[in-house]
Amino acid sequence: MAAATAASAVPTAVRYAASAAVCASIASWAAVVSASYGLPFGNGKRFLNRGREFENALAGGWTLNSIVTLQGGFPFSPLLSYNPSNNGDTRNPVRPFVNPAFTGRVILGNPNEWFNPAAFVAPPPASGFYGNLGRNTLIGPGLATWDLSLMKDTRLSERLSLQFRAEIYNLLNRANFNTPNPVAFTPSLSPTAGLVTATSTPSRQMQFGLKLIW
Repeated sequence: MAAATAASAVPTAVRYAASAAVCASIASWAAVVSASYGLPFGNGKRFLNRGREFENALAGGWTLNSIVTLQGGFPFSPLLSYNPSNNGDTRNPVRPFVNPAFTGRVILGNPNEWFNPAAFVAPPPASGFYGNLGRNTLIGPGLATWDLSLMKDTRLSERLSLQFRAEIYNLLNRANFNTPNPVAFTPSLSPTAGLVTATSTPSRQMQFGLKLIW
C-alpha cells in the first residue's frame, strides 16, 4: 500500500497523545453468573421419596451447579513488523496510519481475518514517521463459556460421606478465539494480518471424581 501523503504524515514528536489508551490486559466488560440447585429427589424431597432406604439413598443428594462466563474482548493495536521512525527501538512498536479513503467495517470478526488491514496505510521504511492510529483502538474476540457439574453426596456414617462429581467444562464446545495477529504490514501487506492462531479456552472437557469427606 502507498504511504500517507507528507501532509498527513506528522513527525514522531507530535504523536505522543495517540499512545494514551486503555490497558491491553483489561477486557471491555465481564460477567459471571453461577447457580446451584439441589434436585428434588429422595427422602424428604418432592419426588421419589417413598422407596426403600437404599432407593432413597440412590435417588437423593444430587446437586446441579452451573457457571456461565461472558467477557468482552481485549484491546489491541495493529502494528508494523518494522520501525520507520528511526528512533532505534528494536521492538517495532509502531502503528500504521488510518486510511482516510477506507469505508466499511474495520472489525470483520472472522478468525481468518479479524480486522480489515485495508483500513490502514503503512508508513514508508526509514521515513522518520509514526502512524496516526491510536493505541489499543481495536477490540479482540470476546469469550463465552458454560461449565456444568453434577454432584451427589452420600452419607456413609455420622462423620463420613462420599461425594461423586461429574464436571463438564465448556459445555457447548464454543471456540473462544485469542487475540489475532496484530502485524498488518511487513512493510507490504501481511498475509496473516488479523489471523487468529489459538483459542483462549480449551474445547469441551469432561471429568469424574470421588471425594471422601470427614
